[in-house]
Amino acid sequence: MISFQKVSKSYAIYDAPSDRLKELLTLNRLRKHREFKALDSISFEVKPGETFCIIGENGSGKSTMLQIIAGILQPTSGEARVKGRVAALLELGSGFNPDFSGRDNVYLNAAILGLSHEETAKRFQSIEEFAEIGEFLDQPVKTYSSGMAVRLAFSVAIHVDPEILLVDEALAVGDVYFRQRCLRKVHELRQRGVTILFVSHSMGDVKAIGDRVLWLDKGRIRELGPTDVVVSKYLAEMTAKDSSFVEHQAEHRTEAKTIGQAPSLVTTIPNVDHRHGDGRAEILGITVLNENLEPALMLEPNAKCIVRISAKAKERIALPNIGFMMRNHMGIDFAGSNTIREGYELPQMAAGDTVTVDFQLDLPELYPSHFSFSPAIADGSLLNYKMCDWIDNALVLQMSHGEGQVYGYLHLPCRIEVNRV
Repeated sequence: MISFQKVSKSYAIYDAPSDRLKELLTLNRLRKHREFKALDSISFEVKPGETFCIIGENGSGKSTMLQIIAGILQPTSGEARVKGRVAALLELGSGFNPDFSGRDNVYLNAAILGLSHEETAKRFQSIEEFAEIGEFLDQPVKTYSSGMAVRLAFSVAIHVDPEILLVDEALAVGDVYFRQRCLRKVHELRQRGVTILFVSHSMGDVKAIGDRVLWLDKGRIRELGPTDVVVSKYLAEMTAKDSSFVEHQAEHRTEAKTIGQAPSLVTTIPNVDHRHGDGRAEILGITVLNENLEPALMLEPNAKCIVRISAKAKERIALPNIGFMMRNHMGIDFAGSNTIREGYELPQMAAGDTVTVDFQLDLPELYPSHFSFSPAIADGSLLNYKMCDWIDNALVLQMSHGEGQVYGYLHLPCRIEVNRV
């Protein structure tokens, strides 16, 4: 249905508007522009009935590719072949006249897509029912919200019996209800054999409907293949890029957050069941303090406590993340947290640096059993990190009995109100 053979699309970029005039006056003998390749030697084929998804960062060339398929743009070089009627939903309300009513724009848009007035009239009720914009159908499109405009545009596009449907991130502005209806309609079109090209930043939608995925990166094909494989690689790349950005920010941070008076260093580790990590930093100690800042002998229900953890860097740690996991008597992870999870970015640590972090907790009323604390220090973000040191069950404390019975794992704060009729 669609074939690209070494397709490239270039644009002339001028530093100033006057440079374009200078080129024209010199009959292009004076070159005042530079070439920007939105697409660079792209080759692929889309089979009939296939749902072909295109992903990539903003500016990677996704919209340019769809505009070439729709016939809006012509490639600078290479050959792009498209067979069949194309319905395109590329930009919000594209093909709509803002001063016309929604009703008039339905006929106008359908005519652009190749339907006669009579054919559109036969399908008008279905278009109206799917769009669900009510009395606004007879109001000027310029009064529509972005969601209403895309409802009407999508409804027209799917009711002209396209052989190829192009959707470029248009559903992102729709509400959840309408997006779900659109995705169900996409599945119906797939079953009818319609070829679909779908551009989206929502990897959930891509994985739900895509047969194959093309990953564009700066105008070139980075990956082309099965949906799960390509999406996994793309998400891994984006996660690594985000972690690199966070690390860069940490390196160039000029002022750290106000920490207050430094707590004393903890150097005791009561127990080590298992310890693992790459060793670039180590946990020096862990303790739990009561409200009087004394080492807690037991955990008290409905009380405040501090989980204090000290760590030391042996090498440079760009984005330190210190935390703990709390386990119950069966060894099940019960609760936990870390500095990044709580919105606090520690400054980077050089070799030899030490840091002590206090996690101030409001304990609920837990069932009376023993709970262990496993401290850890890692380097990186929540999604992409390297564990430096993790100590299983370094500290174990018993939860004392509260005033009442605890049903299940914990007693939720509860207020009872009785209403009599």
